[in-house]
Amino acid sequence: MLEELKEAIIDGDLELAVELTQKGINGKVEVLTVVNEGLIPAMDTVAAMWKDGEYFLSDVILCANAFGAAMELVTPILSASDTPVAGKVVIGVVKGDMHDLGKNILVAMLRANGFRVLDIGVDKSIEEFVEAVKKEKPDILGVGAYMSTTMWQLKEVVDAIEAAGLRDGLKITVGGVCVTDKAAEIAGADAWGRDAMFTVDLFKGYMGVA
Repeated sequence: MLEELKEAIIDGDLELAVELTQKGINGKVEVLTVVNEGLIPAMDTVAAMWKDGEYFLSDVILCANAFGAAMELVTPILSASDTPVAGKVVIGVVKGDMHDLGKNILVAMLRANGFRVLDIGVDKSIEEFVEAVKKEKPDILGVGAYMSTTMWQLKEVVDAIEAAGLRDGLKITVGGVCVTDKAAEIAGADAWGRDAMFTVDLFKGYMGVA
């Protein structure tokens, strides 16, 4: 079933992915097994195919939609389990930027790996980031910018967090297709999340979890 689920995600077959995920849940397969041996390896393959030019953006979107639909079935079960929380994350995309594919994949993968995630969405002002951090008191803040015309806001978000006295103990990671290590350094962030799997491992490192 897990191999079939992986293939369904890689093929971007949403209906089959949902059917197989539900089949696994009904068959008493551990939810973490479904996620870690089915869903996440499938998206790793999709990411590799995108990087190698085998998949176009339209293909990745179909796969991400199938992945997201499957994750909707398992997320409530993960949230209700006794699995220790790896850490608390607030994540969003800056003002004027409506891109959310990368963010959505990362959010799903973080939740699958035990993180409690508040996704504040896209097109968010600097004030909304500050308010979310003030209210939620997360361990980690993820700030996304997917266009060169919105990337300059990364530094403004970081500066505003610091000005509000909220930076102590908070790790800030920035990401997006136009973001680089240099951009993260200029923004004053702790790191650049170059892709979803890298960022999950990065966040685990922040929290000292395996």
